[in-house]
Formats: sequence, structure tokens, C-alpha cells
Amino acid sequence: MKVMCVFGTRPEAIKMAPVVLELKSRKNIDTIVTVTAQHREMLDQVLRIFDIAPDYDLNIFKKGQSLSEITINSLKGLEDVIEKEKPDVLLVQGDTTTVFSGALAAFYKKVKIGHIEAGLRSDNLYSPYPEEANRRLTSVLSNFHFAPTKSNKENLLKEGYDEKNIYITGNTVIDALKYATSKDYEFDEKILNDLDYEKNRVILLTSHRRENLGEPMENIFRAVNDVVNEYEDVEVVFPVHLNPKVREVAKKVFDKNEKVHLIEPLDYLPFSNLMKKVYLVVTDSGGIQEEAPALGKPVIVVREETERMEGVEANTAVLVGSDYNKIYKNLKDLLDNKDKYHEMAHAVNPYGDGKAAKKIIDILEKELG
Repeated sequence: MKVMCVFGTRPEAIKMAPVVLELKSRKNIDTIVTVTAQHREMLDQVLRIFDIAPDYDLNIFKKGQSLSEITINSLKGLEDVIEKEKPDVLLVQGDTTTVFSGALAAFYKKVKIGHIEAGLRSDNLYSPYPEEANRRLTSVLSNFHFAPTKSNKENLLKEGYDEKNIYITGNTVIDALKYATSKDYEFDEKILNDLDYEKNRVILLTSHRRENLGEPMENIFRAVNDVVNEYEDVEVVFPVHLNPKVREVAKKVFDKNEKVHLIEPLDYLPFSNLMKKVYLVVTDSGGIQEEAPALGKPVIVVREETERMEGVEANTAVLVGSDYNKIYKNLKDLLDNKDKYHEMAHAVNPYGDGKAAKKIIDILEKELG
């Protein structure tokens, strides 16, 4: 059996890496790894961590590239690789433009498609944008829907997909997290080693989503900044996204606060180990909503909608939007109410047991033989 894995961004690479490693461990499977490099540097970091060498690298990254450019360049490059390799199945993960382009290229060549992390829905086509549309369009084309959770499966059933093609596997991000974290990790960044994670309550902040740019992001940062100023033992670490619009707002709000540590974006390995050490997480990221609960960290989700409601329902996360007052109130509640913090920190993670990759490949072997 020949399986082609296609991915192009850092989040995809993290979640696809356990699948690639599982595939390569099986002697009866020929594994082809193709990257579009929709992200370049951030993608390469993850490939090095998991020691994955792509068989094909389309290297489409261009600064300021549009969604149309990503789609067109990915589609053409992937079409050529599929034509040459003729895989039995093509695997894509998640909801990026690379994912949709990969599924479309495989469909055009009548190659079966497996969608890892299928069935996530926010029910707002423009939030997150363009990810919600990408995941819905990919579902239409897919033959195998690997849903992380029961509610993801239910979303697909509501949309009319055949139950026999939907498989609940857990999320491969938990597999990757187990691989990446260690008890005695040493950071390259001096400030991260110097922080006293036992004495002080360190908050990890991340924010980068398009829909939060501008006033919503300023609301998020102001709320965090004001809370930090009220507590002597609270500090913030914020790996600031490379987007100049994010950096502008971060500098404007946090520049004079010595307890808010603005650092450069972190590779996956140090970021995962930082997440393991902090007290709680404030984020608009999708993947972190899955990862932090696996490490026992409560999550405040600063988005208007989330396609990962399982975490909210399981009480590992609270969805607060970008309203200043809601962020401020919920952050203070977690800092002041030890019982609430304890409940969230010890809630059962709904995203699986770290064996998702094995389940996915077992299914493919059984179905494609």
C-alpha cells in the first residue's frame, strides 16, 4: 500500500508527524511525504524535531502570498507529484489551504482521500477564516473521515456523511505532545529558564488569528495587562507572532510592563515544554485548546466561536470572545477561585489518549488491505 501524506504549515506538521512515524514503522506500507511549505521556517523546525525528511518539497512560500496563490501553486505542484507516485490514498490533516488543495488534487486524480481531524465545525463560514470553509470543502471530497471526538462525528452525520466512513480516533496532537515534552527541559531563551514557575503564576498568552486583528486584539491584550498589574505573583510570557499587525498592538499595550515578557515565536519543542510549566493559557489558537488540557492547563479561549467545543463542554476551556470585560472577569476568576482552577486543571481531556496515529493506520490497513 502506498500512502502519501501532504502538509504545509507548522500545525499540520505537528499533527501529521505521529502519522508519518507510524506509517514508516510498518514494513508493508510505502510512505511518501510531500510538503507544500505554505509555511517555510516554522514548518522546517517541526520536520527537524521529528526527524522527517520530505520526499517532495514544493517550496511555495512567498512573503505576503494570497490565499489564491497558495491554492493555485499547491494544486499544480501536488497534481504533478500524485501523477508520478500514484498513491492508493492521500492523507491531509486539519483545515489549511494546503489541506483543501491536497484533497482537490487527489480528487482530480481519483485517488482516495483520508482527512485527519475531520468534523470540526464553528458553524460560521467566515470564522475562523478561511479554515472553516477549507475543512467543510475537504469533507465533501474525503473517503475516510478520521474524527477526533464523538461530537466531530456527529457534525459529519448531521451533514449527511455515511457513518461507515467516519472513525473516532482521538487527536494526533496528543501523540505529538507526548513525544515532545520532558520533565527537565532546558530552554535556549534565558528568561524562560529564569522564571520561577513554582513561586509565581505564569500565564502563557498567544494571539494571532485574522479575525482578532485590530480592536479585538487590543481588548485581549489590555485585559491581560490590567490583570497582571493587580497581582504581584502573576507574569505573562507572550511569544509574539511575526505578523507586524500583532507586534504593533503588543508593543503598544505591553511595552512598559516588566512582568509581560514579549519573546520571539518558539519552536514546537520549547513551546510545548513552556506550556507544561505555566499556570494557565490565554489563546485564540485551535491546537492549543487541545494540547493544554493534556498537560492539565486551563484555557481561556479569546475567540467568538470555536470549533473545539468539546473542551468547553468538558470544562478544560472557557470561551470568552474578545470582549475586554469578559476576558478580565474570567481571568481573575481563575486566579482567585482555587476550586474552579482545580476543576479545570483536572478535567478529563476529551481529545484522546495519544494513540490516534496507530488507530488511523490500522483503519487504513484494514480498509485498503
